[in-house]
Amino acid sequence: MQEEKDEHVERGSGAAGGCPGTMIGGDGRAQTYDARRCRTGWPAKGSGVMTTKTAAPKAVGKKSSARRAAKDPALADVAGVLAALKALATARTLAGMSRFGLPSDNAWGVAVGDIRGLAKRTGRDHALAAALWDSGVYEARLLAAFVDDPAQVTVAQMNRWCRDFDNWGICDTACFALFDRTPHAFGRVANWAASEAEFVKRGAFALLASLALHDKHSDDAAFLACLPLIERAADDPRNFVKKGVSWALRGIGGRNAALHAEAARLAQRLAQSSEPAARWVGKDALREFTRKGAKAED
Repeated sequence: MQEEKDEHVERGSGAAGGCPGTMIGGDGRAQTYDARRCRTGWPAKGSGVMTTKTAAPKAVGKKSSARRAAKDPALADVAGVLAALKALATARTLAGMSRFGLPSDNAWGVAVGDIRGLAKRTGRDHALAAALWDSGVYEARLLAAFVDDPAQVTVAQMNRWCRDFDNWGICDTACFALFDRTPHAFGRVANWAASEAEFVKRGAFALLASLALHDKHSDDAAFLACLPLIERAADDPRNFVKKGVSWALRGIGGRNAALHAEAARLAQRLAQSSEPAARWVGKDALREFTRKGAKAED
């Protein structure tokens, strides 16, 4: 009942544009995906985001996109899609997942580039996405985020999927490729930021970072209202939480000059905190702001 109430309240809240062709990693820093160097589809150790060139995102609130007819009859149902997905698996990819802190106990070992390719073949399909998610298979859940229709995603679904987050790969992909394109995104940021569950809380700031990168419609006030959430969460010492918090702060600071000034002020305060995690977040953001400022001057 509470989820249904939340969904009713948040319709039309004006949140987000998105980009289905982008994958997140680690601390959210950009890195071009190179399948030849990284068969797993994940960035090199210590790096962040992998990106591929994609078309500009469609605006939120558009009419639900119809599923394109599958080119391959074998992709007509979830069983066929799962079979096609599993056929792309390699032992090498599976073995490499643990190096990036990704689970392999319920995974097949499919490269992210191959998952994207399969998503293009199936097209947008909300019912298929739900069935893929319910399979519990790691790569099937990534595929679900790529094929779901943002116009049909509800608050209840976002909460349900978020409760299933158990690693950064699933968390970040769902936020970066799907959730930030829904009209419910900002409301979920505030809600999930209050959670003590590690990957729910990570999801709040991965989603906020994704909005900062992709949302072309919200004004500065929407992001300024999220800075207190960042400040409150900055002292959480858990690695995936503090990296998500830093990512969100850096993303907001990168939108424009006015938001950069406010984000930099917050980063300065955090860098002087007595809490180690908060100091790390502040200094991490300041390093990026300084680096990007130096590049701009060049």
